[in-house]
Amino acid sequence: MTVLPPELAERLAAARSAAARADRRFGTTTARRALETLPALAALLPGGALHTGSVYSVQGSVALATALLAGPSAAGDWCGVVGLPGFGAEAAAGMGVDLSRTVLVPDPGAEPVAVVDALVGALTVVLVGPVGRVGGAAVERLTARLRQRGTALVACTPLGAPGWPQSTAELAVTGSDWQGLGDGHGHLTGRVAEVVVQSRRSARPQRSRLWLPDHEGRVTPVTGPVAQVVRAAGADELTGGAELPGQHHDGRRGGDP
Repeated sequence: MTVLPPELAERLAAARSAAARADRRFGTTTARRALETLPALAALLPGGALHTGSVYSVQGSVALATALLAGPSAAGDWCGVVGLPGFGAEAAAGMGVDLSRTVLVPDPGAEPVAVVDALVGALTVVLVGPVGRVGGAAVERLTARLRQRGTALVACTPLGAPGWPQSTAELAVTGSDWQGLGDGHGHLTGRVAEVVVQSRRSARPQRSRLWLPDHEGRVTPVTGPVAQVVRAAGADELTGGAELPGQHHDGRRGGDP
């Protein structure tokens, strides 16, 4: 069993209280709805937005998965992050994630899917890290709860690993260039990412070049030529620290000794 620190337990209790009030007002079965989505990502997603009751798989990029949370969170929805101990809270806040409405469970124990299941309904969007092999019955049960309770699931997996079953869309970063490095030293100030989105509705994938993030921490489309970029191999792994703006080329954050 996962025991949350008192502060997070209180935060989850507040989220559940808000969900309970909504249940009393509208009923326990929630209609599918579009969520606020960052414009740079909305253009790539089926229906032009993140939707409740749906699952989105993200391969190899915590930053891209976090960007999916940013729109709903900034609009006031409660979100959760499960099983990502390297989650970069500072970078997430820069993208628009409201940390005061975010429940973090870095170590969900041996049953992360059960923890996600417990959060469904209390939270609007849940981001979960790698969970290993998930049985078909567990997938069906969780998918049904997502639809009934009006929660969206964002499942983050290593690049090349299978996506979450029955995903509405699968997103991946296939290339990445950092800006701000020179002669092997300096600070990382922004990243240009090649993003590919494959959905069940379209036979052809959507492709886009995004700042993920730009020098101000925002996620925006790349609209013109980008100068002074250095390809950073391995900078898009499933670790929070490798994706934070202001980081040194040797892995240290700006301001670290």
